Amino acid sequence: MRGSIRRQLVLVFGFVFIELLGYSLVLPLLPYYAETFGASLPLVGMLGTVNALSQLIAAPVVGRLSDRYGRRPLLILSIVGTFVSFLLLGLAGSLATIFVSRALDGLFGGNVALARAYITDVTDEKNRARALGIIGAAFGLGFIIGPAMGGFLSRLGYNVPALVAAGLSLINLVAVVLWLPESLAEDTRQRMHNSPQTAFTLRALWEALHQPCCAVLLQIALAYSVAFALFQSNFALWAKTRLGLDAQGTSYILTYVGMLAVVVQGAAIGRLVSRFRERALILAASLILAVALAAWALTPNLVSLLIVLAPVALAGGLLNTILPSQLTKAVRPEEVGGILGLSTSLQTLAQIVAPVTGGVLLDAVGAWAPGTAASLLMIWAGWFVWRRLASQPDIGPPNTEPEWRLSTERTGIDL
Repeated sequence: MRGSIRRQLVLVFGFVFIELLGYSLVLPLLPYYAETFGASLPLVGMLGTVNALSQLIAAPVVGRLSDRYGRRPLLILSIVGTFVSFLLLGLAGSLATIFVSRALDGLFGGNVALARAYITDVTDEKNRARALGIIGAAFGLGFIIGPAMGGFLSRLGYNVPALVAAGLSLINLVAVVLWLPESLAEDTRQRMHNSPQTAFTLRALWEALHQPCCAVLLQIALAYSVAFALFQSNFALWAKTRLGLDAQGTSYILTYVGMLAVVVQGAAIGRLVSRFRERALILAASLILAVALAAWALTPNLVSLLIVLAPVALAGGLLNTILPSQLTKAVRPEEVGGILGLSTSLQTLAQIVAPVTGGVLLDAVGAWAPGTAASLLMIWAGWFVWRRLASQPDIGPPNTEPEWRLSTERTGIDL
């Protein structure tokens, strides 16, 4: 990998880390902050819903605009929006202002998808999954450090973490403006700007979905996102109900999972993709996750839980990295931003659906139900991968039309 590309990857790593550090500073404290303005429990829940719905709508739009106008301008715009949203949150004088800040953050919250699109531009297909894994590690590190840092800062006031997050966003903005170059060469950017594939229309996005294997990969990504969100969003309640753990014990366990995921995405991904086909890794990770989630559902004690969570982190880290990598190869280069934005929207949809579904299952059926439902989803995903993708060659270079036709014929997918 050339030195200039390494520098770009280091800058993007720092960007994602600081972005997620700021986000995770604020997220755990939002309920307490909103309650100081008299918010009821339903209104506190709606804060997360407003943010998620905004991102659900905006992520494909931001991604598609980056295909047309370049990654750097949209990164700058996204960071400005994030900065303003955190500043509003820190200076909020009413509950309405908090809602506006969360909606604004969702509308401009395509930063990670844009970072993945940037990496796609500057890496080849051989090195892409490894580079995306490094970004996943930055994502995980931000979420490990942020909550603890936010809890410490909250002693000074619940608005202080939001103001610190705004300061981190400002640092990101300055770094991108001064040091991060555009990922696309001038001639490539001009070609993409004039391409009908980057037109800002629903029809253009719909056509991108009809590229070989794209719809299949998105369905697998949605199943994985819902399954993992069932685990993640209901883990604290499950730990309290099943094992009697308190909030501190649960936070330590989630930190342990986060650290395992960082190791997988930062160190193991590169070695695995150099030895095995990406589609085979998707199949293996889907089946491992299915077994691990079923084991989680039935875990009787803390020791066995710590053992079970290792394959959960391994498989989750693999899928979180390799699915975006495969998606970038399933569309033309000028459609990468839009499809990664759409993938982000599906993840957001999962985060809306899974907490409610898991809570209902846990309350009405039992502590084993969310894990079992998540396991069944991953069994379906594994079967789907086996039927549609795993036995077929990996997707070839996406910018050569003969390979596109060949990929369609080999997979037998009628999209």
